[in-house]
Amino acid sequence: MSTPKATGFRLDLAADLHKWRAFVAIGELGSLTRAALFLDSNQSLLSRQINALERECGARLFTRTGRGVELSEVGQRIFPQVRALLEDAERLEQEIRGDAREPTGRVTLGSLPSLGPSVVGRLFAAVRAQLPGVQLKILEGSSGQVEEWLADARVDIAILYRYGPTLPEHEQALATVDSYLIGAAGDPLTRADELRFAALHELPFILPGAPNGLRTALDALARQEHITLAPVLEADSLPLQKSLVADEKLYTVLPLHAVWHEVANGQLQAARVVDPPLQRTVSMALAKSKGPARAVTAVAALIVRIVDDMAAHGMWRPGMPALRQSA
Repeated sequence: MSTPKATGFRLDLAADLHKWRAFVAIGELGSLTRAALFLDSNQSLLSRQINALERECGARLFTRTGRGVELSEVGQRIFPQVRALLEDAERLEQEIRGDAREPTGRVTLGSLPSLGPSVVGRLFAAVRAQLPGVQLKILEGSSGQVEEWLADARVDIAILYRYGPTLPEHEQALATVDSYLIGAAGDPLTRADELRFAALHELPFILPGAPNGLRTALDALARQEHITLAPVLEADSLPLQKSLVADEKLYTVLPLHAVWHEVANGQLQAARVVDPPLQRTVSMALAKSKGPARAVTAVAALIVRIVDDMAAHGMWRPGMPALRQSA
């Protein structure tokens, strides 16, 4: 009976897959800065890892350009095989851990300031109760920032506002949000439940500065309706907008959920803008790759349930806004 022999694998260059993970990230993103954000690492560590790989390989894997870095001829040749190796390693990890295991890992959510207070608190409580192996990381920024984080895979999930009847590919419509004219307590104009868009003509507004999705939509609708929007102050800070509306008797335009508590407490008033309405869609998008897939999927499902529950309580309405027929 012959003695069995072990397979003679020799692993030297492939022994440290973390360095090859950095190689793939930099190759895909074309930038050490973006790769560092994507991997939650730092540029100096990635640079050292790539330098070590190049010494071990005896060849340059990247060349520097005016806009970042790009794969060298050797890097291009080995890139598909390295990516396949990492994909196989990831599948092996998932197989070892087992499908029955609870979702684990860190999930990064990118959100807008006006959505954070409404959604994040509920999401944190739900994750803590239902997904104890998942850690949340929250990034807040403007629509442009959140979209950039999504493109760079710095966030796993992005919640955004979209204006218009269609969404970008791969985004999911969560809710329809009406716009409200926000005024100070006792203000006669915002005491009504609804008011026509024409009533916004030449009011003393505090509004976000351009470029901003809401400001762009407001300005476009004002031109269409032949009225003048007159911001006396531009400020992107939501707390500052609410504070100056209450204290200086200015006006602003916000979704109801952004001032839900202030309206309930009698600090601010809100009248829904109609004829024509100014509506936006709350949408959710997932990064193509970054965090733990099962954890990301589980958190996304919780977000959908939370938004649906908030719609049931009157903060917004489910689905996409209806198309408004032109006169």
